[in-house]
Amino acid sequence: MAYRRTENVVRRLNARHDAIVDAARDAATEGGMAAIQIVPVAARAGVAAGTVYRYFPSKIELIGALVESESESEIKAVRRAADAAPGPLSALAAGVATFGARALRRRRLAWAVIAEPIDSDTESVRLKYRRDLAAEFEARIRAAIDGGHLPEQDTERAALGMLGAMLEGLIGPLAPEPGDEQAAHARLREAVQTLTLFALRGLGVVDAHARGLVVQTVLPGEG
Repeated sequence: MAYRRTENVVRRLNARHDAIVDAARDAATEGGMAAIQIVPVAARAGVAAGTVYRYFPSKIELIGALVESESESEIKAVRRAADAAPGPLSALAAGVATFGARALRRRRLAWAVIAEPIDSDTESVRLKYRRDLAAEFEARIRAAIDGGHLPEQDTERAALGMLGAMLEGLIGPLAPEPGDEQAAHARLREAVQTLTLFALRGLGVVDAHARGLVVQTVLPGEG
């Protein structure tokens, strides 16, 4: 009986933790990192501000938990899409397209957790996400090189350059707005395909082959 009570307590504590992180995610989705403030987040989560502080003694720790949650979710999605592809080059295309599509669907949040200009303390908690994401792409580029599908190159710099292009072209402040809701899906698909094609060309894929890979790639929600 005591064990069961302890189990229930742990479950409630975890649920409250997740509710607070979800509330921070909603705030960032609407207004970026600057919108993550303890009192409004507490209100969204349906708890007292003191409860938030018990889980997260500072705003930086709350932001860190949000970034960690997003990082885990997005990298898993990229890895899952790539692993389901039939070969290393199509795996790379699937991973790039999946990252792009998911980021574009939640553009404000994606920019907030990975690249939005903000204070140095907050920036430090986001570096691991960018490193891990770049490392995932680097591994896919290396696999394609080892399989004879790409020319030999500096995989670390290639992955960083590709990630930078995706961020700036899809969700950065200079990226085109997605437009009205009715045309959103077509615009999203076109934007993701354009950037995926750009990435494949930049890595050395012959244009006709790159176009074929992009056409064959299934974006999240289309399969």
